[in-house]
This record gives sequence, structure tokens and C-alpha cells, in this order.
Amino acid sequence: MSRPRALDGVRVVDFSWVRAGPWATRWLGALGAEVIKIEWPENERGRLPSTTTPQGLEVNLNTSGNFNDTNVNKKSLCLNVRSAMGLQIAKRLIAISDIVIENFSSRVLQAWGLGYAELCKIKPDIVYVSMSGYGHSGRNHSYMTFGPIAQAVSGLTFISGLPDKPPAGWGWSYMDDTGGLYGAMCALIGLYHRNMTGKGQHIDQAQMVAGVPLNGPALLDHTVNGRGTRRAGYPPGNRAHWPGTPLVNNYRGLTVAPHNAYRTHPGDYNDWCVIVCETEAEWQRLVEVMGAPAWATAPKFATLGARLQFQEELDTHLEAWSLTLGKYELSELCQAAGVRALPLQSAEDRVEKDPQLRHREMYMPIDHPVLGSRKVQNAPFKLSLTPAVNHLPSPLIGQHTRELVEGLLGYTVEELRTGFADGTFWPRNRPRLGYLDEMLK
Repeated sequence: MSRPRALDGVRVVDFSWVRAGPWATRWLGALGAEVIKIEWPENERGRLPSTTTPQGLEVNLNTSGNFNDTNVNKKSLCLNVRSAMGLQIAKRLIAISDIVIENFSSRVLQAWGLGYAELCKIKPDIVYVSMSGYGHSGRNHSYMTFGPIAQAVSGLTFISGLPDKPPAGWGWSYMDDTGGLYGAMCALIGLYHRNMTGKGQHIDQAQMVAGVPLNGPALLDHTVNGRGTRRAGYPPGNRAHWPGTPLVNNYRGLTVAPHNAYRTHPGDYNDWCVIVCETEAEWQRLVEVMGAPAWATAPKFATLGARLQFQEELDTHLEAWSLTLGKYELSELCQAAGVRALPLQSAEDRVEKDPQLRHREMYMPIDHPVLGSRKVQNAPFKLSLTPAVNHLPSPLIGQHTRELVEGLLGYTVEELRTGFADGTFWPRNRPRLGYLDEMLK
């Protein structure tokens, strides 16, 4: 018998799309909540064709790899909430649910007749989580945002990049992932409050504002020290100290050497290992691991100050040694000797090679009706009594429409057929997918 999960019995109506909102509901589903994703094929940008569609598969609404990682643990109800019947169904579903989550701009659900005040009439204790870019209040609340531009205005883009170079920005939209985790936290806070008091509430999370605390050290440098943020040495990248910048300890920790990423055997694109020695004792242990070569025991590398002064030469010697070992072998040798060293890992390394992630079951396969067996991310934490697990593959669009409309809400099969015919459950001008036709038989 499977163990109970923390949110068993909790139902979430998920109006979110793309990444941040779906990332929040993904984790609520892993914790056991029944997550019902309301979507429409003309609007769900997350389902659009993308480079993450596995090779050999037709590119369609059900084959985006990114979507299918972001939306595990959910059911899909294809519903046009801007139709009279669609709005009625949405409200009936919300009336028997606990949480509503949406990440549209502040006016969208209000315009659809699904704002918080309206839903309180249907379900007074509803927990309503909004995750718009700028929040639902303030002069800019109606601004449109997207991950990269939210990162820019939050300050994250400004502090990223090499010294004396333009802002580099962030390769992946980390604001969506961190925002999603904040969204899940907000939902849990609202649920706890409701269970304690019987009262729901509107939780207004602003994506841009959620990114501001991630600037912590740079913000402190301004508010405490009165210094403007500069990229000249801040952040210092792989090194603790960049040539030509002051020898001061910064928010990354002590200014030490060695502190860098070094190439490893066979020297290809993905062959790197980071080595850091914070104390003299660690440096001596690294010298022993290397076999005490003559260069490492020379006076110019005997003290931290000297190693910083001759850091370029130090790194050249160190990399000549690191290139004789594979990154995993080098890491094992250093860790066994008490030296901080770990390999740089690509996605393939993490999913297929990392023994610690394998032990913690971070990437486990799940069977998808179109993609087949694919590995997806599990929760990065362990609960001893109520495990967080991926228990459902991401849904095909509209896959659970009949189950939810007929089975959960009590509509008849004739009403279901009428809804398909009039455009409530599928656009009239778009060919229906085979499994949708099957549910009408």
C-alpha cells in the first residue's frame, strides 16, 4: 500500500501557463494535491513546438519536452472559460476546490469573471494565489513581463557578467523557477491559514519583486556601505580574486587561491573541475595529492599572499596536473584528502552519471502516452512519512476533460458532447485529437 502524501485531499485549480505558475503547481502535485490544469489550445504557449521535442516525434501540443517536465502530477481540462458554459464549469469546479493559482497579468482573470472577489461568492474560504509580473497593486501592476525582463528590472541581470563587460543576463529564466517555488510556498501558507482559521485569502505575489531578494549581497553593499554595484570583481566568477581588483574578502567568501575551474582529462568542452583551498592546511593537503611537485613547494606559493600574487602561474601549474586526471577521479582524490573539489556537470552528467543524485532518486523515469518513458526531476527534498513523488505524467491536452466534467462535476455525456460541438471544450475550427473523439463515444 502506498504511503499517504502531505497534500492528499487538497484540490488545486490551475489557471497558470508557461513556466512560473506551472512550476508551482507541479510541486503541489508531487506533495499529493489533485491539480486540475485549465488550458486552451489557442493560448498555452508552454505547449507550443520547441527544441525540447524529442527527435523522431511529431511536433504538436503534446510533445514539448519542457512542457512535459513542467506539468507532471496534473490533470488537463480543456476549457474555454470565456464561453458561458465554460465559465459555469470553472466556477463549479472552484466551488469544490481549495486553491486557485494563476500567473496572468493583473487584469486577465478579473476580465474573465474569475477575480478573487467574484470567487469568494462561490467559495468564501478559497486560497487564491496570483503570480503576475508586477503584482496586483501599484502604478505598474498592469505591466506585461517575461522571465528575462523581470530579471533585468529585479537587478539580477545588472550583477551578472564578467568584470568591465556589459551585463550578461541569465541564460535560463531562473526567475520562473524561483517564482514557482515562491508560488508553492504562498499556496501552502494560505492553506495552513485557512485550516487554522477557516478563512481564505488572496495572496498577491509579484514575480519581479520575488527576484529582488536574490540580489542580497549587492543590496547590502548599497544599504550598509553606500557603495554602488560594480561588476569589476563583483561577482568574481570562478576566481575569488581578479587581477587588478582590491584584495578584499567579498560576499562570495574569503579571497583565496587556488580558487578556480581547471581543465581535466581529456580536455574537451565538458572536462572541468573546481578546486578551492580556503586554509593553509587545505593547500598542503592538495600539494600532497599532487605528489608534492617542486613548483608547489617553492617559496612563491608558500603563503596565501604569495599564491594570490602569482595566481596566474599557480593556475597554469595546477591545470597541467588536473589535465592528467578525469574530473570525477580528481574530485574523489581531493575529497578523500580533505580538499574541496567537485566536477562541473552538464545535464547529461547530472542525469546519467552522478551517484549522489541517483541515490536520492532525483531523476526517475515516468511513462508518458506520447513520449514514452522519460526521466523527469523529482523533489530535491525527502519527507520521511509523506513522500513527494511524481505520480502522474504530464497530461495530454484535454486528456481528463470527460473524467472531470462528467465524473467529478456531474454533467451528462450529452452535455459533454454539446460542449465539444459549441467550442466549450475544444475550438470548433481546430481538428480534434483522436483521444478526444474516443471520449465522446
